[in-house]
Amino acid sequence: MADDYRRQDFELERRIFELDNKCACLRAEKQDDDYLQNASTILEKLKSFYRQGGESFNLSKLLQDYTQVILDITFYEENQLVDQEFPEDSAPFKIQQLLQDLTEPEVLVARLTPGQEVQSVLGTELLECLYWRRGALLYMYCHTLHQRKQWIKKNKDTFIKCIQEGVRYLMRMLQVRNTVKLNDGVVLHDSATASILSEGIFSDTHLLTMMYIGEMCFWAVKYEDCSADSTEHKEDGLQFRDIGTQILNKYVHACEGPLQGQGWNTENAKEILSILQ
Repeated sequence: MADDYRRQDFELERRIFELDNKCACLRAEKQDDDYLQNASTILEKLKSFYRQGGESFNLSKLLQDYTQVILDITFYEENQLVDQEFPEDSAPFKIQQLLQDLTEPEVLVARLTPGQEVQSVLGTELLECLYWRRGALLYMYCHTLHQRKQWIKKNKDTFIKCIQEGVRYLMRMLQVRNTVKLNDGVVLHDSATASILSEGIFSDTHLLTMMYIGEMCFWAVKYEDCSADSTEHKEDGLQFRDIGTQILNKYVHACEGPLQGQGWNTENAKEILSILQ
């Protein structure tokens, strides 16, 4: 048992020092970036822990801190991609690299804490954020590609696959928390809050996720319908029309019902629904 813990500890220690080197290189580019500064602060704390011998470590807390470092560093890298408008030559490789980095915390949890659920180790918010960031990255990439009509004509299958992967990540983000069932002894004195929680909407990010899914499903339907291979896509992939319709109906119901007057616009969602339905 002691050998197992030490082996787990060594693997995490190695990755922490590798990330520290990467963070230092990125900070050389932009010393005053808040996210890199936060990552550097956490890494210093983690390195100090290991220099002192790493006794009595809480593996769950170490993995949570490690995950936050990943989120901060990749956020800086994502912003670079967005600022560069996803260069055609380098963006595909960089996106796959970022997706791999954002998947690594789940892989490490499975490897280092066998038998435990990822959510119980990392916590709900960090797990939601990992799914959200991967899905939002692919949304932003697809949003940019959507402007490149000539590129899509030549790379339609790649575009649809990016959408499919992005929608899956965003759907998983929405599924991390269980919806609040109002007949389970839950007492909520605010009926508006009760309504949105029963739909699985726990934050502004959940609402934005719904809109992203709706838009991506619309793009997929638009290009699938024009594709000679559309039947194959529908058999092997997601039912974009059904998913988009269901999610956007929930979005509109929430924004025009319990959240009316909170600044959420439904015009685009309704326009997409008129095409999907």
